Amino acid sequence: MKIPVIDNGGQWTHREYRVLRDLDVETRILPNTTPFEELDADGVVLSGGALSLEGTDQLGRVAEWIDRAQVPVLGICVGHQFLARHFGGRVAVAGSPEFGRVALEIDAPDHPMFQGFPPALHVWASHNDQVVEVPDGWDALAHSASCRVEAMAHPTRPVWGVQFHPEVEHTEHGVELFKNFLALCRK
Repeated sequence: MKIPVIDNGGQWTHREYRVLRDLDVETRILPNTTPFEELDADGVVLSGGALSLEGTDQLGRVAEWIDRAQVPVLGICVGHQFLARHFGGRVAVAGSPEFGRVALEIDAPDHPMFQGFPPALHVWASHNDQVVEVPDGWDALAHSASCRVEAMAHPTRPVWGVQFHPEVEHTEHGVELFKNFLALCRK
């Protein structure tokens, strides 16, 4: 199975790569400007990023890949925010940015993203912006005290987004979230 990590300038892109590699996935880090023809993937992880989406609709060629590839996608932090914007949701500066340990509550425990998870856990976050409105038809799957869309999923396509960082070892059940995503990619 081939799952590239798309580098959007995130501080933990290499951690996403390492988690996938440690799960015996063929992975590599690709710049978000890589031509679609070079993608060759069974699924895609969109990394977080240091940038804000404020004032831009672009994230390299990510929109083209999402529209053309039709493979499972996991967006993390800025990747999550980009998915929301690309599909018609809304992203804004957070009223209370999250940095560090965050208490997460799962609102959709039966969703495949959170299969086998407890109803509440601690995750690691690092963001100024957040999704404030999911795209039409999408499901909000988890929230925290200061972010009502910590996780979301497309209603019919295998596209997921998380505001927090599952690749960081301080996130409880982070590796399991990647395993649940890989199960989706194997279908």
